[in-house]
Amino acid sequence: MIEVSLSYGDQCVIQPLSLSISAGQSTAIVGPSGAGKTSLLRLLGGGLRPDGGTVTLGGVKLVDQRGAELSALRSQVGFIYQDHQLVPSYRVLQNVLTGAVGKQGLLASLKSVLLPGRSSEAAVHALLERVGIGDKLFAWTHTLSGGERQRVAMARALYQKPSVLLADEPVASVDPARAEAIIRLLIRVASEEGWGLVVSLHSPELVRAHFDRVIGLRDGTVIFDRAATAVTDEDFEALYALEGV
Repeated sequence: MIEVSLSYGDQCVIQPLSLSISAGQSTAIVGPSGAGKTSLLRLLGGGLRPDGGTVTLGGVKLVDQRGAELSALRSQVGFIYQDHQLVPSYRVLQNVLTGAVGKQGLLASLKSVLLPGRSSEAAVHALLERVGIGDKLFAWTHTLSGGERQRVAMARALYQKPSVLLADEPVASVDPARAEAIIRLLIRVASEEGWGLVVSLHSPELVRAHFDRVIGLRDGTVIFDRAATAVTDEDFEALYALEGV
């Protein structure tokens, strides 16, 4: 549940809004650049604190938490960034292992990432198989394609074992065929795990083909929030036309 507003200085980025994300539901957030999609995702994940209102995860208000308690609560939310935020100098194994850092102390985290045991290797390999790159376990991350790096980011989120998965324009840097494959994979994994899934993207075709719900956002304001199958071409055109796109 999120009931928030957010401003950067004098600029209101997210107008007061109220949203609830259900377990097992896939939600797409659409809207022109600058609409507030990334900020809304970061609010949902606890990466930003709202000016007003609160974000609730599992019945607990993020605003009431500090330190280790806040880190533990935020670890319930997996986040796949548009730029992946992988460490290029790490092998794939190490990057996936960083998914559990928020659930461990600093020393334990360093040890688990830099000196992983056989059980950790086996667990990561199983996740990489699940996302279709099982042969990349020991590959250097900087040698991977954009689509492969996206799958590493997905495996890292899986290793984190969240209850909600957020993805910020996860198909922005891949071609249409790979975009379709990545969205299908995200939907399937979230469905198998029973996670709430929230993805920001621009493609009406992907939204209507794969998502349960779509939220249209412009200037930080929710323009529409309904079943994806009920959103028309005219709705999408009006949403983007309002920004002159």
